Amino acid sequence: MATYELVSQTMKVICRDLILRFIQLSLGIGLMTSLVACGGQNSESDNSAQTPPSKQTIAASQSPVATESLPPGEKANAEFKDQLAGDSLLTALQQGGHIIYFRHAQTEKDYADQADPNMKLDNCETQRKLSDVGIEQAQAIGAAFTAKNIPVGKVITSEYCRAWKTAELAFGRYEKTAKLNFLPFEDYTDEQVAQMKSNVMPLLLAVPPAGTNTVIIGHDDIFEAATGIYPDPQGIAYVLTPVDNASFKLQANLLPEEWSKL
Repeated sequence: MATYELVSQTMKVICRDLILRFIQLSLGIGLMTSLVACGGQNSESDNSAQTPPSKQTIAASQSPVATESLPPGEKANAEFKDQLAGDSLLTALQQGGHIIYFRHAQTEKDYADQADPNMKLDNCETQRKLSDVGIEQAQAIGAAFTAKNIPVGKVITSEYCRAWKTAELAFGRYEKTAKLNFLPFEDYTDEQVAQMKSNVMPLLLAVPPAGTNTVIIGHDDIFEAATGIYPDPQGIAYVLTPVDNASFKLQANLLPEEWSKL
């Protein structure tokens, strides 16, 4: 009996040690997996803050099921189909007659500074600023217009620094108008949306002088008020063709890096 009890006790100790080792090993693997996953997520988050997504990346992340859950303006942007692209778009732009509406280039942060009571239109330090990526985007857009012989007539911007600085970096000139400014709120009533639409529509309907295109550099909510499309990401442009000062046709949208690829 003594020998049996000794063997039994020994087996219990061995079993207990094996169980403990198994638990420790399992916890170690789980912890390592979690650390790797967390590290990867932080890295991607940091990169996404610096590098804007491509249209391919955006499209891949927006399945039909995913877009159904988007707000109407974002859904319209995600589902927009180019009517002109590639050589046909470039040829049309070289011939002139279009409005090219840019949402300003990328900023360091994205927030509704128009609703900040301390924001002053004549003081860039109180507003969102272009990031290094945004500066590069604006310069690349301007270089592409020159290289592709896309004629530019008027360059019209809002009074916000990020808009006219995008124009200055890209085209070297601009004229500012309050008609492209936000109303000083973060959320808008239907009446305020209608007011923004009324402000911007004359600019979108004005037929450019023959052989030129009009460039407009403004903001997201202003364009959405007029078209129902929320232009995203920052730096995206929509090409519109005015028809008899009464309506316009949406032709295409382009990300900053796509201009050089036309």
